[in-house]
Amino acid sequence: MREQLTAELAHWRYAVDALADLDVVASPEAWAGLEQYVRVRLRDRMAALVTALRLEAAQLDAEVEAAHDPEPVHRRLLRLRRRYLQLETILDFYGHAIGTRTNPEVAALLRGFDTLASDSLEELLRPLGLDGPPVLVYLTGGLGAAILRADVRLWDGANPSPVAAIKLTRQNLGCPTSLFHETGHQFAHLTGWTGELADALASVLGRRSVELAELWRSWASEVAADVHAFGLCGWSPVTALANVVDGSTDAVLRIIPGDPHPFPLVRVLFNTALCRMWFGAGPWDVMARIWVDRHLSRAGSSDGASLARLTVGALEDIVDTCTRRPMEAFHGRPFHEVADPRRASPAALADLAGTAGPSLVTSTYLARREPVRILAWLAGRSLEDPRHAADHWRALRRWVTAVGGLQAPAQLRADAA
Repeated sequence: MREQLTAELAHWRYAVDALADLDVVASPEAWAGLEQYVRVRLRDRMAALVTALRLEAAQLDAEVEAAHDPEPVHRRLLRLRRRYLQLETILDFYGHAIGTRTNPEVAALLRGFDTLASDSLEELLRPLGLDGPPVLVYLTGGLGAAILRADVRLWDGANPSPVAAIKLTRQNLGCPTSLFHETGHQFAHLTGWTGELADALASVLGRRSVELAELWRSWASEVAADVHAFGLCGWSPVTALANVVDGSTDAVLRIIPGDPHPFPLVRVLFNTALCRMWFGAGPWDVMARIWVDRHLSRAGSSDGASLARLTVGALEDIVDTCTRRPMEAFHGRPFHEVADPRRASPAALADLAGTAGPSLVTSTYLARREPVRILAWLAGRSLEDPRHAADHWRALRRWVTAVGGLQAPAQLRADAA
């Protein structure tokens, strides 16, 4: 039995030792595509995890030699195997994320998104006395973006994520404002906004419908992220969202139990209402009418249709609760005093672009001072001029790539202070 355990342990010790080569997890070229502080943080955390598991394996080796009863040792060997597989999952996740930077052009673009995401968090969190985490943006296919928040426990149930890892999708690179929906999840988590918003929505809507109140309570995390993206970028995130969640009438009215996202029709109408109530009349009204005509006017009396109609009647209260209600998460201030949506209105962005002229996309100073608003303006160009959308998308990618070559704007402001 001891010889059998020795052979089995040798297998898993070899497997653990192999994980120590982090250039197998991702190529040196891909690692080089990260900012140094992100690279160091990730490699240090990965190396520490591997070292801890190697130490556990070495201790188990000593126990095999001394064991009189092999059964407890075998149980610990199975535990080592389980922990190896958990660690492998962690390294595979980050290896895939980092591996999307093997191409130098893509690496430069993603470094730009890293900077923009980090800066958006620092801009809002620092006045609240909070620090934003490092961000690692990676690229994949599909429809929806996603985030693995910094400090959330990883697959081993013990170690926290050392960075906020944000997935962007290729189809949305022309309007990458989903980046700020995902940073909104990190922002809401760090401030504690989600729970407070959930209670506030349930309280306001409970007068209309208990079912509606409980649904909006369950959607608070996604609602907070949508509001965050709106506060930073205004109108452009709404169109990107609508393209992602669109579908047949049955699909956009389907309520999925346990899904933290509002069903698509309600989500689009809520986001267009944010624009209407902060910016007045605009193209968002056309989008809302089209979605209502396509789906709600033909939907009959399904549960989704009934709840959508109730939501339409409550949109003013919902928007007011999300943006104008004082929150303890923001030290007693409403969200609009933390991120003023009026700075991202089409008029304000046009004024920024008009004042700056051609230097808007060439000035290092402006890229350091107004990176998120410049991105919002660039993303909005294809909405205003869809016939030349491809040209606008190329201009956006060039500018984001250039930002990736700069020191992070938030860090520059801190250094200046």
